[in-house]
Amino acid sequence: MSVGLLAVVDDILSAAMKASAKAAGVVIDDAAVTPQYVQGITPARELPVVGKIALGSLANKFVIIIPVALLLTAFAPWVLPYLLIIGGLYLCFEGAEKVLEWFGIQHGHEDESARDERKLVLGAVRTDLILSTEIMLISLASLDTGLGIWMTLAILAVIAVIMTAVVYGAVALLVKIDDIGLKMATSSDERVSRNGTRLVNAMPAVFRFISILGTVAMLWVGGHLLLVNLGEVGVHFGADILHGIEHALEPAGAVIVWIGDTLFSAIAGLAAGLIIVGIVLGIGRMLGKRPTFHEGEETPASAAH
Repeated sequence: MSVGLLAVVDDILSAAMKASAKAAGVVIDDAAVTPQYVQGITPARELPVVGKIALGSLANKFVIIIPVALLLTAFAPWVLPYLLIIGGLYLCFEGAEKVLEWFGIQHGHEDESARDERKLVLGAVRTDLILSTEIMLISLASLDTGLGIWMTLAILAVIAVIMTAVVYGAVALLVKIDDIGLKMATSSDERVSRNGTRLVNAMPAVFRFISILGTVAMLWVGGHLLLVNLGEVGVHFGADILHGIEHALEPAGAVIVWIGDTLFSAIAGLAAGLIIVGIVLGIGRMLGKRPTFHEGEETPASAAH
């Protein structure tokens, strides 16, 4: 019995690791997006906030994504592309709004002196829902056909835990690197102290880069979701261009193909996001309101300070 159980566990772990590898790119995007939500809060609250977002991410996966994905896959698979289009549009909207801020265009009152932790966590968990949905759907699509429902559920559960641990473990490390540098700077060892000081001095630039990377990641993931899933529902124009770029760059190697795919997806995501921002602002102006798009996260512009 124990040997059989170990064999089943081994099969589950092997399938989970194989499927997780296909979603590695989105995992990197998720890890790049999340730190901007933690920037600017007090050091004592950084890890608790990351922990809350991680719990929200697990809730997204186990309470919403996995049950809905299994049900829709079984009974209404045609709905999935539409849900991913909506998710892609949301990421494009968030990314485009932040890009506008890089150029000094503000869309609402911004009060970075009083960060709302509850809104911050809600905003991060909502963004995580989109990214986690793509992670889990890519993983689900990568599983071998013919697996039973319980085996599939077990594999997806393992993937959910692994992905959450990887993403938010990396985020926790990123947001505490400056504290590690400060501790190193107080070391009696001169070399360790000097490296600690360099680490602390480098962190503002690192977090600025992470903030920009997170915004770009929103655009390229959102744009890619939009292009691919519009193609799935019959709007092939964008997906055909994407496939044409991939085919044209194929002789240059996988890395160049990925760069071309990412660049076009990000441009498409930015274009879609700017249209949505314009629509939201237009509706707000018609209703006599000025929309505020932030959910407590550090904006790319303010991350530089």
